[in-house]
Amino acid sequence: MTGVNTGNSTMETYALQVRNLTKLYGRGSIGVRDLSFNVRSGEIYGLIGPNGSGKTTTLRIVATLIKPSSGEVLVYGVNAVKEPLKARQLINYLPEEAGAYRDLTGLDFIRFMLSLRFKGKALEETVEEAVGIADLGNSLRKPVRTYSKGMKRILALSVVLASKPKLMILDEPTTGLDVERSIYVRDLVKKYNRELGLTVLLSSHNMLEVERLCDRVGMLYKGRLIAEGPVDELKRQVAGRDLEDVFMKLKTVAEV
Repeated sequence: MTGVNTGNSTMETYALQVRNLTKLYGRGSIGVRDLSFNVRSGEIYGLIGPNGSGKTTTLRIVATLIKPSSGEVLVYGVNAVKEPLKARQLINYLPEEAGAYRDLTGLDFIRFMLSLRFKGKALEETVEEAVGIADLGNSLRKPVRTYSKGMKRILALSVVLASKPKLMILDEPTTGLDVERSIYVRDLVKKYNRELGLTVLLSSHNMLEVERLCDRVGMLYKGRLIAEGPVDELKRQVAGRDLEDVFMKLKTVAEV
């Protein structure tokens, strides 16, 4: 069962702890600055903000793809900065632009990616599950290079979901998908979260999607966390009509 744990915070189990995270790029460009937040085990936590706010930088650091300039990331207690290989056993990451082996068929892509984590009977069962998630029919027998952006997206997502990591990291999970497929993906993420207790950290430009999907939300602006909490609570705090209205009001305050 998901939702916000209202008990003693010292007794909570955290899937993810981000502490004082800073990422500096060349010429003084800032990815994120002194960023701290926690994701509770079994919840869906969404990061929102405009382009350049630090969402993808944060997800890539958590996924151990880039190193922070300073700060700490703990994935179920494992220091992902110091022990990235150990942390990777607990996570799976869907980047905003999911690459693929273009000359493989969709089915071969699924099998290859899952073979990096599973062997034998477990691999066959997981491949079968991913095929069902992708729901691409005969297209799975065609090379990935022939796929549309949306088809590549659902193919990559099927691998992430079927692998059932303790922490799923999804960067813009419905980008490139039509409305019907977007709803399908949201329902799948909810299902795996609720039935299996998988923790989800995601980013999205789609405020409505975040509002419907996430237990809690973190709002990023210019690399800083300007607000965090359940959507309804954030709405009450600033008398916002919806999540977009809340963000615009809080952004105005942050710029003062």
